[in-house]
Amino acid sequence: MKAAVRVFSQSGYQNAAIATVAAEVGLTLPGLLHYFPSKTDLLLAVLEQRDEVTADMLPQESADWRTFLGSLVDIVRYNETIPGVIRAFALLSVESLSADHPAADWFADRSAKTHAIIARALRSGQAEGTFDPAADAGALAFEIIAMMDGLQEQWLRSGETVDMAGIFETYINRLAARYSR
Repeated sequence: MKAAVRVFSQSGYQNAAIATVAAEVGLTLPGLLHYFPSKTDLLLAVLEQRDEVTADMLPQESADWRTFLGSLVDIVRYNETIPGVIRAFALLSVESLSADHPAADWFADRSAKTHAIIARALRSGQAEGTFDPAADAGALAFEIIAMMDGLQEQWLRSGETVDMAGIFETYINRLAARYSR
């Protein structure tokens, strides 16, 4: 998987050669195709593996919204330790905006699920009376996602010199201060 991440992060999906991945891990192309019948299968396996790790970092659904938002900071901090994976993910995410991209549905589903999870955490706080009931939880969920994605892009463009986690944590703290009840 590390070789696939490296190749996808350097070339993007469209230009990546599955034979290059096979060579990097010491397999023949037919050998790699035994495990991953197509480049698309390999791509989806890479994406799923990355999401499994970050999903484990999220608190139980019963956690309060502050704990949930803190876990997002932890995910951003973790992402700083895996720049190759994040670069591949960012490239593939943009490429997947093309309707014929093999991961278009995967990214669309992931985006919808991410939005729903964040909005649900904020709405839970509203129901508990700890988060501003007048706030638009759905719009704030989009804002949080946009901040994460935008910082990630700035971090990658800067050669990883932007303090992505620090800036995101400051943003989350401001958001919490503004909407706490």
